[in-house]
Amino acid sequence: MSRYSKGISLLENLLFFWCGLSLILSIGGDNLVIPSWLQVAGRMHPLMLHFPIVLLLLAIALLWMKEESWRGFGKNLLLIGANFTGITVVAGLLLASEDYEGDALAWHKWLGVVSLGFSVFIYFFLDQVANLFRLAGSGLAVLILLTGHFGANLTHGEDFLFGPLMPKEDKMIALEEAEVFRDLVQPIFESKCIACHKEGKIKGELRMDHLEGLQKGGKSGPFILAGNLDESLLIQRIHLPMENEEHMPPKNKLQLTEEEIEILRLWVMSGASFEQKVMELPQEEPLFQLASNKFTTEKTYSFAAADEDEVKELNNFFRKVKPIFPGSPALEVAYFGASTFDASSLSDLKNIKEQVVKINLNRMPLENVDLSFLSDFQNLEEAQLNFTGLKSGQLEGLSKIQSLKSLAVSGNPFGEEGLENLKKLTQLKRLFIWQSGISESGREELKKALSTVQIDFGFDDKGIIYPLNSPKIDFDKVMFQGTTEVKITHPISSVEIRYTLDGTEPDSINSPVYKEAISLTKTSQIRAKAFAKGWIGSEETKTLLFREGMKPKSYKLTDEPHKSYKAKGATTLFDGVKGKANHTSGEWLGYTDSPLEIEIFLEKDQKPKAVELSLLLHEGAYIFPPETVEIWTGNAGTWSKVTIPPTPQSTKTEEIRYGLLAFDLPQGSFDQVKIKLKPIGKLPSWHQGAGSKGWVFVDEIVLN
Repeated sequence: MSRYSKGISLLENLLFFWCGLSLILSIGGDNLVIPSWLQVAGRMHPLMLHFPIVLLLLAIALLWMKEESWRGFGKNLLLIGANFTGITVVAGLLLASEDYEGDALAWHKWLGVVSLGFSVFIYFFLDQVANLFRLAGSGLAVLILLTGHFGANLTHGEDFLFGPLMPKEDKMIALEEAEVFRDLVQPIFESKCIACHKEGKIKGELRMDHLEGLQKGGKSGPFILAGNLDESLLIQRIHLPMENEEHMPPKNKLQLTEEEIEILRLWVMSGASFEQKVMELPQEEPLFQLASNKFTTEKTYSFAAADEDEVKELNNFFRKVKPIFPGSPALEVAYFGASTFDASSLSDLKNIKEQVVKINLNRMPLENVDLSFLSDFQNLEEAQLNFTGLKSGQLEGLSKIQSLKSLAVSGNPFGEEGLENLKKLTQLKRLFIWQSGISESGREELKKALSTVQIDFGFDDKGIIYPLNSPKIDFDKVMFQGTTEVKITHPISSVEIRYTLDGTEPDSINSPVYKEAISLTKTSQIRAKAFAKGWIGSEETKTLLFREGMKPKSYKLTDEPHKSYKAKGATTLFDGVKGKANHTSGEWLGYTDSPLEIEIFLEKDQKPKAVELSLLLHEGAYIFPPETVEIWTGNAGTWSKVTIPPTPQSTKTEEIRYGLLAFDLPQGSFDQVKIKLKPIGKLPSWHQGAGSKGWVFVDEIVLN
C-alpha cells in the first residue's frame, strides 16, 4: 500500500474517532472532570474554527465541478476539512465546560456535532449521493453558517452576524425621563462587561444581563453592596492594576473610561438603586451633575409630526400653532382676542390632538364650554386656563389626562365647592390657582389631597409698592431707509422716561431723559424705562431698528439652512424685509447642524465700512447668539481674516427678541466678504436643555 493510500486510510479512521469522542463529550461532558492540559486544548477552539469552515466550503465548491481532477481534489479536501472539523468540535466541547450555558451554547454545540457527522456522511457516501450532492452540499454549507452564527452570538452578543443590517436608532433621552441604572449604568455594563457575563458565557458565575444576576453576585461574593465602595466587587475589580488577572474588564478588552468609572463609583455610593430616576437625585450631587450633561431636556416624543400644511392652515389672527422648539413634533397652541373667540374653533384641533402638548386659552370666555374634548389630547402636558370663567365641574375631564403635568386656572370662581374636582388632579406636578375663592382651610385641604403637587395660591399684596408699567416705543418700520423717527410714550404723563441708543441699560441718573421724538440715521438698539417718585422703576422696553444697507452684486450660501427654516434662501438676507419676532414666521434662516457661511460679492463702487447681522434670540426655544463669528475680506479669492471681538453669549433665558451683531470692516480695497456663524454646540449648564445643540436664526445682513 502506498504512503498516499496509508495517509487517506488514517484520516478516514480518524473521522470515526472524532465522531465518537464528540458524542461522548456532548452527552456526558457535564459529568467529566477535564484536566488542566485538556482545558488548554479546549481554549484553542477559537483559533482553529476558521480552518474547517474554509476547507469544507472550498471542498463543496470543487465537488460541484464536472472535471474529475477537480472533484478528486475536492474529495481529499473534504476529508481534511472533516478532520479539522472533528478537532475543532472536540476543542469546543472541552471549552464549553468552562462557565458557558444557555440556548446559544446548546445550538452552537449540537449544530457543530451535526456538521461533523454530515460532512463524514457526505465523504463516505459521495458516490451514492452524486445525484443529490448539490442538495447535500448546500445543506452542509447552511449548517456551517448557522453554527458560526450561534458561536458569534456567544462571543460577540445577540445578532452579531446580522446586526449591521438592522436599523439603528439614536435614542434621545430626556433628563426628566432618564433613570440612573437603565440610562447611565446599564449601557456601561452592556458595552464593557456583558460579553463575558451573560447567558451562555458566565465568567465567575456572574450574570450581568439581568437584574437578578447582578443582585445575586458571583462565586467571589456580592457584586454590589449599596453605599459600600470597599466591599463591592464591582468597584474593587475595576480599580485593580490592569496586569492583575482579576482586573475588570480584562486587559485585552476595551477598558472603562474615567467618566464610566466615576459613574459606577457614584452609583454604588448613592445606594445602587435599580429604579431611581435622575431627577430624584439631589441637584448638588456629582452623579446628578454628570447625568445632566449626558441627557437632553428637550423632551423626546414618539409620535410623528403633524402635517405642515395642516399646521399652517390652523394659524390665523386669533390662533397660533407652532413647535415647542425647532424640529420638535410637539406643538403648542395659543388663542388671542377674547372678543372674537369662537368656542367651536376648538374642534379644529382634532387633527393635531396627538401632537398638542401645550394649550393657552388664558382670558378666553370658556364659561359653559365643554372641555371634555381635551381628554382626547392624551399627550397634553400643560394647560393655561386663567381668567376664563370656568366652573369646577368643567375640570372633571382634565383628571383623565395622565400626561397633564402643569395646570393654571387662576382667576376662576371655584370657591369651596370646587375642591372635590380639584382633588382629582393627582397626576399634576404644578397647579396655579390664584384668586379662585378658596378659603385658608380649603387650601390646606387641597394641599393634603395633592401632597405631591406644587400648588401656587398667589400672594397677599398689601403694603407692596408697585412697579410702573413699561413705556411704549413707537416707530414706522423695523427696517428703515435713510432716517426714521422714534417716539416713546407712557400712560402716566408725569413719569420720567429715560432711554439709551447704545445697547446699555437705562438708569434714573445718567441716561438721557426723553423729551421729543428721536431721529435715527443708523441701526440702533433703543432701550427705555419709566421712573416716578413712590413707584418702582418699570421693566425696560427695548427694540432694534435697522437701517437698510447697500445691496451686493451677488451672494452664495455654502450650506443650506435647516429644511424647516429656509425662508427664501440667501435672498432673505438682503431683501430689506425684517422678520417677525417668531422663528416659525417663515422669514428666518435657521441653522443647527452646520454653520451659516455666506460669500458676498460686491459691486466695483461699493466700499462697506461695517457689517451688521440681524438675529433672532429666544433661549427658551434653544435659539442663541452664534458660538463664534468669523469674517474675511478678499480680492479674487485671496482672503484676509478680520480681527473681531468675541461674540457675547446669553447668560439666562429671556423673552423672544431681536439681536444685533455689528463689526467694522478694514480699510482698503476688497470685492468680497465672507461671513461664518457657528451655532452653539452645547447649551450651557444653566439652560433647561443643557448639552443639546443650539440654533442660530438670521434674517438680514446689512452692509454700511
